[in-house]
Amino acid sequence: MKLADLMPKGLLNDEQDAIALLEADHDKVLALFDRFEDIKQSPAHQEKQAIVADACHALSVHMAVEEGVFYAAVRGAVEDDDLMNEALVEHDGAKSLIQDLESMDAGDEMFNAKFTVLAESVRHHVKEERDEMFPRVRATNIDLKALGQKMLKRRDELMKRNGGAAPKARPARRRSHARGEPRASG
Repeated sequence: MKLADLMPKGLLNDEQDAIALLEADHDKVLALFDRFEDIKQSPAHQEKQAIVADACHALSVHMAVEEGVFYAAVRGAVEDDDLMNEALVEHDGAKSLIQDLESMDAGDEMFNAKFTVLAESVRHHVKEERDEMFPRVRATNIDLKALGQKMLKRRDELMKRNGGAAPKARPARRRSHARGEPRASG
């Protein structure tokens, strides 16, 4: 099997735009959710564990790239703080569930429930991005191909820094209500 076989469709295409890269990530994770659903009630603990690990890895990398590059680049152009803030809150919820799942075994009583809730939350998030955010981003003058290149570079940096592993899910960020900025600590 080649590396290209493991990558979401189009990820190796240098001409792909930012939204197409995110959609490829979405498709990969949604397929993992479907695979899990097919075996959810079975005693196939090893297979469930592998699917969940793959999904958590893919989501962690995706969220880091999406937040650090894509959202940062499009926030001002979209001019909808509520939409952008809701996306970050949805990421925070996913990070919390990923953190829980990373410390669990497929035989744990709450494993299926936590992964199911993660899947439902991510499906909702993907739908909002596809239906609301992405069309608004496409209507801007942002160079989505250049942004896609920045996203690929960031993904590569994350993978190298973590030895090929996804960045560990960080706890949800606390944001001030007034400006959506991180609260000062200490």
